[in-house]
Amino acid sequence: MSAQHPFVVRLAALPWLPAFLLAVAAGAVAALGFEPVGSIAGPVAGAALLLVLLAAQPRGRAFGLGLGFGFGQFLLGLTWIATAFTFQAAMPVWMGWVAVAGLSLFLALYPGLAAWLARRFADRLVPLTLLFAGAFTLGEIARGLLFSGFAWNPLGAGWLQLPGVAQLASLVGANGLSALAVLAGGSLAALLAARGERGRLGLVLLFPLLLLIGLGVPKIQKPLASPTETKALLVQTGVGIADKHQEGGLARNVEAALARTRLALASGLKPDLVIWPEATVEFPLEEMPDLRRELVAGFPAGAKLLTGGVAIWRDAGGTITAAANSAYLLDSTGEILARYDKSHLVPGGEYLPLRAIAEPLGLARLVPGSLDFKPGDGPVTWRFPPLPAIAPNICYEIIFPAAIVNRADRPEMIVTISNDAWFGPSGPPQHHAQARLRAIEEGLPVLRATPTGITGLIDPRGGLVETLPRGVAAHAVVAVPAPLPPTPFARLGLLSPALFALFLLASGFFLNRRKT
Repeated sequence: MSAQHPFVVRLAALPWLPAFLLAVAAGAVAALGFEPVGSIAGPVAGAALLLVLLAAQPRGRAFGLGLGFGFGQFLLGLTWIATAFTFQAAMPVWMGWVAVAGLSLFLALYPGLAAWLARRFADRLVPLTLLFAGAFTLGEIARGLLFSGFAWNPLGAGWLQLPGVAQLASLVGANGLSALAVLAGGSLAALLAARGERGRLGLVLLFPLLLLIGLGVPKIQKPLASPTETKALLVQTGVGIADKHQEGGLARNVEAALARTRLALASGLKPDLVIWPEATVEFPLEEMPDLRRELVAGFPAGAKLLTGGVAIWRDAGGTITAAANSAYLLDSTGEILARYDKSHLVPGGEYLPLRAIAEPLGLARLVPGSLDFKPGDGPVTWRFPPLPAIAPNICYEIIFPAAIVNRADRPEMIVTISNDAWFGPSGPPQHHAQARLRAIEEGLPVLRATPTGITGLIDPRGGLVETLPRGVAAHAVVAVPAPLPPTPFARLGLLSPALFALFLLASGFFLNRRKT
């Protein structure tokens, strides 16, 4: 190892346990970058981890340090999962915290492997930063793809606090923003530990440059195009999970949506599209034409209703054999124009993985019922002029970059219906933040409807146009923004952040082979 700053030497002298706890604490700091706190804590946390990694001796300790960082980040960031367990009776509530800890430990394998790889090949800060940024980004991409995927809370989500930096997601995606968070952490660490290194100056200047971009770019961006002529009514019913699960709750949920919609229509509003949250109507709409007509009674001619519902399949005897979490588009006469079945289901929520093993252990899915939902076929585009072309998404699906629109038939807006009432104070704002990232990546407006919040309109640059207060019944009529031209990310998908990550890895290996 080349000569290091005395601060790094002192870190190297730390026993294993204090160093590990420092890495866990750094991960917890990183989680403060996520909503509802919302900050640019990611670079600060990254700086702490990189310094600990740089000091790690033997190098094999790096895996444990990266694991500790990931565990701290996910443990604090995923507490909303434990809240979801309070709305079911099939398992003890304390199992929610077991699920949070177990999932956090599993997800921490990705930063653990990234840290091991970076420290395995680098003993100087600049190449270590580049290698870790590249490997960390590839790990995030893999986290969203493997074992059904769980792309929740990319480290780069903290850049939403600096809109100019967040705009770079249109080029390298949310995972690319995570690489920038690590690089910015290296910039801060370089002030302490990169004495005399080749490339040190460029790394030191990176964080101030990102701050300049973050603060300055929004001031010089061209205004967005005028909104389309389409008016959408976003309905937030105010019905929580506990209320919905009580006797008669499903019917009262529909009544709440109807009441809020009719209140809006009675005030003279004439929307082109009415949007209700996920699972607003948990009755078989295909089999109930009278109910469908009731749902759209009083709609202006030509107006349409997009509502969450449940599709069912029956055998010859009429027994339900399968169900899907679905979105329906109805016209003003109650006819079904289109149905979209959620394709990316929540493991443990909408289906129980390894049911034959899990059920004897006392495990169950969180959503009531023993019949697993059936997945749909993937992203679709609904075209029903004069409405802009719609990409329907249901809840969890919005967290997956490059998986929410049909790239062969680009839509003009994304509609995501969700039920965030399960997820306590932290889950809904984190979910909403990821919808903002999808808007930036795709260059498309996002219209979001939930029963208890966060409901609102996000413009194609991730800006908040309309946001309804949480926990109340409310509605808003919004003019649908025009889409931006396809972004580089919209064209390349996950290849975009993957190429960026490979570039960082190649740069790190190159610099590591050169002498300081």
